[in-house]
Amino acid sequence: METPLEKYLREHSDAQSQALDWIVRQTHIRTNYPQMLSGSVQGALLTMLVKLVKPRRVLEIGCFTGYSTVCMAYGLPEGGHIDSLEINEELEYLILEGFEKAGVKDRVTMHFGDAKKTLGTLQGPYDLVFMDADKRDYCAYYEQMKPLLHSGSLILADDVLWDGKVYADPVPGDAQTRGIVAFNDMIAADPTVEKVLLPLRDGLYLIRKV
Repeated sequence: METPLEKYLREHSDAQSQALDWIVRQTHIRTNYPQMLSGSVQGALLTMLVKLVKPRRVLEIGCFTGYSTVCMAYGLPEGGHIDSLEINEELEYLILEGFEKAGVKDRVTMHFGDAKKTLGTLQGPYDLVFMDADKRDYCAYYEQMKPLLHSGSLILADDVLWDGKVYADPVPGDAQTRGIVAFNDMIAADPTVEKVLLPLRDGLYLIRKV
């Protein structure tokens, strides 16, 4: 259920495209976790950040049904490309259908399988990374991706407030929450990056490699 604040933010931000509308509808119909979608406000932010950064190469860890991928692809400069990692091969048809409707199919290469294994096969440098996958592995993803980045590369890590669990007292002991807490602490203590944590949706960490 949309809160009054969320409604106000949505109404005063760019509206999502018809292709994104389609992805949202199909995600609700064909998956069990539609709440994993980025949403229109965060999607508009992703498009704008990509336009500002002008990355030639983007790495996405966690595609789900392709909503965030399409949003980033909309903002790519001429010749820009996204490598998107997704563990659930059953979503491939839905993802590719959404890319076709959005007109971004040629801007994205999908890699299905365990992201930790796939990351070991990729070559950098990447200019921008969007991370929204298994929260238990955020630290592992970060350690693996960092060598693939250059000075000035931007990392966007999603869901880092985890429904407020990361600052609850006491902090819950489940593996997902522990993974996010460890990641947030790792970033806060890392002198090789600049960082700012934003309370957008479920928390978005903006991290820039120095």
